[in-house]
Amino acid sequence: MATRPILILPEPKLRAHSAPVETIDGEIRKLVADMFDTMYDAPGIGLAAIQVGVDKRVVTIDVARDGADKKPVALINPEIIAASEETSIYSEGCLSIPEYYEEVERPARVAVRFLDLEGKVREVEADGLFATCVQHEIDHLNGVLFIDHISKLKRDRVIKKFTKQAKHKAEA
Repeated sequence: MATRPILILPEPKLRAHSAPVETIDGEIRKLVADMFDTMYDAPGIGLAAIQVGVDKRVVTIDVARDGADKKPVALINPEIIAASEETSIYSEGCLSIPEYYEEVERPARVAVRFLDLEGKVREVEADGLFATCVQHEIDHLNGVLFIDHISKLKRDRVIKKFTKQAKHKAEA
């Protein structure tokens, strides 16, 4: 398929709420294939459609370690239906906020309902890195970035840094 450009903070589209997918057709399947190509090329472990400028509720994830067989998962219209009270902390990064990492606390386990590429309703229980990635990517679909889960001071610094970088790029 093809890689697509990844939107970078402070791109306003990253704050948009993505629309539900009405029909899983060739266009959605191509989007998913392109998202996997883009995610692997970046490289990353998760990507939301809005990050490539498409405001559809589509997520791709593959948390397989380097060298391990790929385990790609596409989630269409995903929703968290249950979350544990127990939390875990991961150092998160984001393809739309390159080279910035921060510890984020989230529920340690979640249950997610979604459509697969055949349009079948699926439910999966996620824990560990997969649970963190699912929550991170679903946040994107709701216009939420991982920096929204850190202190205002740190968040403001990151936004300022990326806004400045974007301004310099535009002037170049």
